[in-house]
Amino acid sequence: MSQSESMQAAVWHGRRDIRLEQVPRPDAPAPEWVQIKVHWCGICGSDLHEYLAGPVFIPVDQPHPLTGIQGQCILGHEFSGEIVALGEGVEGFSVGDSVAADACQHCGKCPSCKRGQYNLCEQLAFTGLMNNGAFAEFVNVPANLLYRLPSDFPTEAGALIEPLAVGMHAVKQAGSLLGQTVVVVGAGTIGLCTIMCAKAAGAADVIALEVSSARKSKALEVGASKVIDPRASDALQELQAYTGQLGADIVFECIGHKDTVQQSIDLLRKGGKAVLVGVFEEPSSFNFFDLVATEKQVVGSLAYNGEFADVIAMISDGRLNVEPLISGRIHISDILAQGFDELVNNKDQNVKIIVTPGAPH
Repeated sequence: MSQSESMQAAVWHGRRDIRLEQVPRPDAPAPEWVQIKVHWCGICGSDLHEYLAGPVFIPVDQPHPLTGIQGQCILGHEFSGEIVALGEGVEGFSVGDSVAADACQHCGKCPSCKRGQYNLCEQLAFTGLMNNGAFAEFVNVPANLLYRLPSDFPTEAGALIEPLAVGMHAVKQAGSLLGQTVVVVGAGTIGLCTIMCAKAAGAADVIALEVSSARKSKALEVGASKVIDPRASDALQELQAYTGQLGADIVFECIGHKDTVQQSIDLLRKGGKAVLVGVFEEPSSFNFFDLVATEKQVVGSLAYNGEFADVIAMISDGRLNVEPLISGRIHISDILAQGFDELVNNKDQNVKIIVTPGAPH
């Protein structure tokens, strides 16, 4: 196939304006970059944010300092595929390799990158938000973001590595979970992934807080030992009764709302830790004396920092089973009606819809 051929892609133009278009196939990859033929790509909550309320992350007022992207952007960052072209200087990978790609494009030069915290890069650019992504037949990405997939790795599972890596990074931010009582607030995709990773990390009890009946069932399916519906009962009283009036050792907030972050801290035992994973859209009037008086800890968790390797290993050996997370498989030609609109209109019935731009693999 010549580099001049066009391809189908889902392009963000503005709020409620994602268009399936024929666009030019990416140019040959730059030095230290590769071109990937996309097999599967998941629709993420951040993609929905851009669809419903964008621009949120997509730069529109000026070009992104790392990528130069401004305005229109091909969405999609939860993906895997096959290398079809190598840029100059790429080592350790070959054409034909099955790979997944970390979405955190970074400069490699700022203090955070030099500390090894590339997810906190001063010029961080997420694939599919600040650079063209994988709701397309082909995508170019930096080779330093690649992870080779084992030959027997389930093809569809490649689209679940990224959200599971978010959950895995959050678990690492919490410290050891061995024998701990854990609460996960919100059983959307990231909440479910965090439940799975917490169980894999040795948590004794994982309790989910969720109101959707479908997601409550899904939380139990992926490893939660109990689900509390905060609309049906007093969540704090129910948790204290369950834990002998102690509270949770660790709470993961996976919604991103000022009320649920307060609730997450309230659910902790004295000296416990809350890990904030959700994306918050408005400020809170939290009283920090609640932390001083109880020595509770609150930490943030952004994306991932190398956890793709852990997730790939755990999917490969069976410690993580992605099948319960996949609620739909669609072709890119149906991405608007059966993808974005389906998730908006039937959010509670869906977890992860994955998209293929080609024939099923």
